[in-house]
Amino acid sequence: MRNFIPSALILLLLVTAAANLRAGTLAGVTLPDTVQAGSTSLQFNGIGLRTKFMVRVYVAGLYVPQKSSDANAILKADIPKQIVMHFVRDVTKNQLTDGFSESFHNNTPDAEKSLKSDIDRLFAALGPVKEGEEITFTYLPEKGTSVVQAGTERLTIAGNAFAEMLFSVWLGPRPPNAALKKGLLGQA
Repeated sequence: MRNFIPSALILLLLVTAAANLRAGTLAGVTLPDTVQAGSTSLQFNGIGLRTKFMVRVYVAGLYVPQKSSDANAILKADIPKQIVMHFVRDVTKNQLTDGFSESFHNNTPDAEKSLKSDIDRLFAALGPVKEGEEITFTYLPEKGTSVVQAGTERLTIAGNAFAEMLFSVWLGPRPPNAALKKGLLGQA
């Protein structure tokens, strides 16, 4: 009995520590508590599920230097930030680019026009996505927005204007679905 109590206590501490390494789980997808973006450690802000016609498409996680529930402040701030899209189903390149086009049009129609060449570069770099793969968008003020798909860096687009337009997809006035935005802002 004496050996059981310390062993049980150690096991409990290990399970608790492992649970604390993960910030959020949604639709079977677990995202970490922190990520590294350049020299900045970003904190998990929230997690949300993108659905279309009741079909689960991806789980998104938002990372920022300090947690915030203010979408406009996150969008406007020239700070490191990251969105992780973990796909829970296969998505074609056309479905992916059509979704971004619709979101750019719904949230930032002026930027959509002025940043057309950057959007074209983004769309050219993206490919189809398989279930379980991720696309990560990381904005660093000194570098721009890097796009990593399935572990491969595809491109980097300079400038805060592109980052603001891109992050407006999830945090703008008309996100793909309201629950996704609320989740990313930690309001779910």
